[in-house]
Amino acid sequence: MLNSWLHLVALIVYLGAVVGLWAILLPSATAIEKHEDRAGFLARGLKYYNPLQVGALGILIFTGAFQLTELKAMYREQFVKQVGYQLAVKLTFAFLLVIFSVYQSMGIGHRFVRRHEGGDAVSPQELDSLVRRLKSAHWCILILALITLWLGLRLRV
Repeated sequence: MLNSWLHLVALIVYLGAVVGLWAILLPSATAIEKHEDRAGFLARGLKYYNPLQVGALGILIFTGAFQLTELKAMYREQFVKQVGYQLAVKLTFAFLLVIFSVYQSMGIGHRFVRRHEGGDAVSPQELDSLVRRLKSAHWCILILALITLWLGLRLRV
């Protein structure tokens, strides 16, 4: 029971972070006129977003695995026959979701934050490229998250 609640809370936090990046952080950063202020704002926002997104996703994975164990106990010998295909499809999308989320958080966001905190200058073209890469990875994450959520809801029924 606690595991289900923790899974639900982690899902809400993860989806909230994903939607917050898309609806709040990126539009606010692009609205700032001065380049240095925009880079600083984006670095501060990503500094909190990155661990929140990856942490919530990690909790989602572990609580989902624990629920999978309970599901195996419920179905016993019929587990693979009843749930196997749906589960394999969901886990494939979940794997892709993890790859894109970690890429966005660590491969793009964390590197930029460390670079900014290290005092390295970021040109306006580099910042624009960074925002484009964040947005493109974000669309993939959003689509994969919705598909994985839908498949997870179908798995429970």
